[in-house]
Amino acid sequence: MAWSYSLKNLLTVFGVTILAVGSVECYQCTVQECQSTSCPGNTNVCTATNGCFNQIQKFDTPSLFTDHVFKQKGCTKESSSCSNHSFSATLGDQRRFTFENRCCKTDQCNKDDITSSPSSQANGVECPACYNEKSLSCSSVTTIKCTGKETKCIEFSGSTLAGLSSLLLYGKGCATENACNMQQNVLNGIQIKTSCTSPVSNNGNPTLKLMSSFPIVLLLLKVLL
Repeated sequence: MAWSYSLKNLLTVFGVTILAVGSVECYQCTVQECQSTSCPGNTNVCTATNGCFNQIQKFDTPSLFTDHVFKQKGCTKESSSCSNHSFSATLGDQRRFTFENRCCKTDQCNKDDITSSPSSQANGVECPACYNEKSLSCSSVTTIKCTGKETKCIEFSGSTLAGLSSLLLYGKGCATENACNMQQNVLNGIQIKTSCTSPVSNNGNPTLKLMSSFPIVLLLLKVLL
């Protein structure tokens, strides 16, 4: 009788386990990796329980021949968590880098390419700017007006990873706040380090406006007294 009861309990536990495993939700995700504005039409599909990701990295330059685009789509690995993350930086010599990673949990939710239109509205911040692909310094620095969410002044250095052709990068410019103090692999092979510096000016900052008008206020007080 006891043996029959134990067997019944074992079968019950086994059945509940099967149902639990079978109830884990799975997602069909688009798999792509390309380095062009439009990825090829043919795509693969992967199955994941942790969701899908969709990533784009763009390096815009004055010429289409020197622009770089890196797109990647696929299943989020079971051992890692996906996080929505984006940042951008506008550098000297008309260079601009944008990075965006999106996560989702529905079938084929990463199928469409990521598109974005950064704001061109000046935000009052001005930053020193330069760009160099030959050494970790700039011989000349200009000043640019920051736009949109790029409210920080950034300085960055970069180099290619081991095994790739040697490349050194250095630049300054405007960036979003989450681009500060970062170490990241970008464009499938370049390791960059960033830090943020003080802006040249910030016309939208009331504190700075007050400081700039402070000598005038003192002069008026002397005249009145």
